[in-house]
Amino acid sequence: MDEAYVGGRTRGEGRGVHHKTLVAAAVEVRHRGPGTAQDKRKDGRYAGRVRLSIVEDRSAESLTGFVEAAVMPGTLIITDDWNGYASLRKRGYDHHAIAECGDPEVAEEFLPIIHLVFSNLKTWLNGIHHGVSAKHLQAYLNEFTFRFNRRFYPFNAFRSLLGIAGGVESPTFAELYSGQWVHPTCRGCVR
Repeated sequence: MDEAYVGGRTRGEGRGVHHKTLVAAAVEVRHRGPGTAQDKRKDGRYAGRVRLSIVEDRSAESLTGFVEAAVMPGTLIITDDWNGYASLRKRGYDHHAIAECGDPEVAEEFLPIIHLVFSNLKTWLNGIHHGVSAKHLQAYLNEFTFRFNRRFYPFNAFRSLLGIAGGVESPTFAELYSGQWVHPTCRGCVR
């Protein structure tokens, strides 16, 4: 579990988080058996399913709201030492905060998969879409999540898409650009 700032224009404003949107992510870490053909990492870990959502801020209320909507209670959650995650153990999660000294290199050692997901997301947004507006970012996060979670099963992705499209009411052009339409999030994740 981690969060990152995505998007935004910074031209002429220096470095920082100007006009960027905070995105929270939860990534399932899976393990391959040693010696398998797909074993790219020495330890056999790879990213399973992912959940992404826009969050208002880095407060405990926003971050734990996302966790409660995206992750089953009792799950082991590994985070950095941000105090917004401090109450996860009280909420029924097996929580381990790493990098308690605040060292980013230690966090990178323990959270490489989620950092790779954020890197892939940012590359996808800038490479395919050449950036997106904050207004529609959740829709792009939903698309990335859909594609990422079905990357090993492309035919099932097509069948899932057909099934979802048949039962969902889409917004009109006017609703989409007037601000009336709210993009859905993962199982009701906080906005």
